[in-house]
Amino acid sequence: MTTSMHDQQLLRYSRHILLDEIGIEGQEKINHAHCLIIGAGGLGSSASVYLASAGVGCLTLVDHDVVDLTNLQRQIVHNTARIGLPKVQSAQTALVAINPEIRIIALQERALGERLDDLVRSADVVLDCSDNFATRHAINQACVRWKKPLVSGAAIQFDGQISSFDTRQNDAPCYACLFPPNEAQLDAQCASMGVFAPLVGIIGSMQAAEALKLIIGASVGQALIGRLLMLDARTMQAQEMKFKRDQHCVVCATSQR
Repeated sequence: MTTSMHDQQLLRYSRHILLDEIGIEGQEKINHAHCLIIGAGGLGSSASVYLASAGVGCLTLVDHDVVDLTNLQRQIVHNTARIGLPKVQSAQTALVAINPEIRIIALQERALGERLDDLVRSADVVLDCSDNFATRHAINQACVRWKKPLVSGAAIQFDGQISSFDTRQNDAPCYACLFPPNEAQLDAQCASMGVFAPLVGIIGSMQAAEALKLIIGASVGQALIGRLLMLDARTMQAQEMKFKRDQHCVVCATSQR
């Protein structure tokens, strides 16, 4: 099989290429993909590290915040020397050091409204690594509008959860089918509730895995479409809740009319 990858790329990604489910064709899909990661904190740290090392051709990182000492307990893409720097700049430095062949777009901002719309439209897969429901619902709306697959993760204290959404499939639910925006949701912040450091790494890594599966396609397995995986890190027990598309969803049902 012919490939556009040069020798160093074939060596760098050889352990992926050896997998029958990925191979050269799957790795080239990864190399040409564009992932949008919203949030460069705990979840975004581990997700971005694995996507960069896997060779995702372009990563757009969006976060308005700066690196703080309290972040370093769990946000592994940052380090002590970069305290005070924008998180996206810190992450860009770390990711380029891991894989200088990919493109990193670092945006220190809150992506809202038309700006968020434009960012989602240009991506192949979106990773929601944010920490509040308002942002999650805004991201979901943009993903539904442009039919972009979305991987959503969350972690607080010892509890984590992850699901994927792909409204390119006509019967697939969206985030709002699972968490209706008209129902009150309580935002839980790490600053007040605490979070077990490895938990964000586990969930963020799973987000990267889901994103890669969505990029490569069915050959590599089944994404968490219509399934919410919930992990209790105290016992390392996972539960799965299945859910369907809400025919009256105010987001995805409306978009089909």
